[in-house]
Amino acid sequence: MVDGRFVAPPPDPTAAAPRRGGRGYLAAKRAFDVAFSAAVCVVLAVPVALACAAIALDSPGGPVFRQERVGQGGRPIRIFKLRTMVADAHEAPERYMTPEQLEVWRREQKLDDDPRVTRVGRLLRRTSLDELPQFLNVLAGDLSVIGPRPVTMEETLEFGDARDEFLSCRPGITGWWQVTARNDAAWADGERQLLELFYVRHASFGLDARVFARTFKAMLRGR
Repeated sequence: MVDGRFVAPPPDPTAAAPRRGGRGYLAAKRAFDVAFSAAVCVVLAVPVALACAAIALDSPGGPVFRQERVGQGGRPIRIFKLRTMVADAHEAPERYMTPEQLEVWRREQKLDDDPRVTRVGRLLRRTSLDELPQFLNVLAGDLSVIGPRPVTMEETLEFGDARDEFLSCRPGITGWWQVTARNDAAWADGERQLLELFYVRHASFGLDARVFARTFKAMLRGR
């Protein structure tokens, strides 16, 4: 960080150049995305329907939440999640948060023990089941199963001069940041940016396999 602004570190001249997958990797990854996402949508259709019913019974509002995010190349996309918060969580956060919590949320766009999360929402988040509707986004080509986390237009500015590099990669449902230091890496200290850019620069079959395995371990542990 320089004067509070993220500056991506230059490549280490003594280190081997990052190895990023080429066309074959991208084609195979897209084939996997489509096949895996289609299977998930079929196998988990009933559990998702039951989760939607539980959400509707637990708190007022629709069961599916839509978010505006930035996709590959800076293209605006709309992603889907099962709603885990009260219906007016983003319109009136001050109704549920203390001033200190509100300050943290506005800075990092995440908050430990967020008071807006519903009872059913806690379970869905703990098991990552709230992310399941995003497999529809994968089928549509907006997301990949594995990639940098989709962010808002404002959050792309956190990458400074590396913004275009970050946006060169299709965002994903899970990624290197989530499975390594999700709750510890923040925008303010530049750690999250470094983790996201690490994936962008080193995307490969091997790295994807590591992310995939760690994601399932985290889901089984409820983290």
